[in-house]
Amino acid sequence: MLLHLSTWHDVEAYLDRSRGIILPIGSTEQHGPTGLIGTDAICADAIARRVGEIADAIVAPPIQVGMALHHTAFPGSISLRPSTMILMIRDYLTSLAKAGFRKFFFINGHGGNVATLKAAFSETYAHLADIGIPESHLVHCQVSNWYMCSSVYQLAKQLYGDQEGSHATPSEVALTQYLYPESIKHTLLDEGVSRDRQIYGSIDFRRRYPDGRMGSNPALATPEHGQQFYELAVKDLTDAYLKFLAAA
Repeated sequence: MLLHLSTWHDVEAYLDRSRGIILPIGSTEQHGPTGLIGTDAICADAIARRVGEIADAIVAPPIQVGMALHHTAFPGSISLRPSTMILMIRDYLTSLAKAGFRKFFFINGHGGNVATLKAAFSETYAHLADIGIPESHLVHCQVSNWYMCSSVYQLAKQLYGDQEGSHATPSEVALTQYLYPESIKHTLLDEGVSRDRQIYGSIDFRRRYPDGRMGSNPALATPEHGQQFYELAVKDLTDAYLKFLAAA
């Protein structure tokens, strides 16, 4: 059930049987020479939609811009500041909590979002209590990164070894190739890509990682691999959502 394709009557009826909602979140940022700028949001949204179908859960529209300030020296990247993102997430959750939602399960596609999301959750808990939302103590938030699902992580290591890297990875590129085969990109890749994992400001990032990759070889990606990652992530995150929903 997609929130944006529902009426308010549909949502009211849903809340009679469940207080959980899935929120896909990603980023709009460079992903190396062959990765789509929307990779993180594309992956999170596709996985979230399928998890919602299986778990009979409502799925919010994807949050497509996240905290990616370190990528903004590359054309096309868009970022929120952490302080802006915290307020945005707090406002999202406050609106939904007022309607009656209590369990917020974020399916995340971008590592740079994690710290800010956790800070936003803390801000939200305090804010809901301060404004007197009924049952504010029952509001719980969880972030689950699809790329860190144990089965996904193990398959990536099996297929790519240390060429998985940590940004513009073959696993995430493979998933977008499976979802959007018409948008597959090919180009020669510099074999001297940095394996450094340091992240500072955007100018320094581009100096360290001139083509945007961090130790990865996305040339190894295939749509067939992408389908495997998709199915594994859906299974693991469906289980995680249902467990989260059932927890006190």
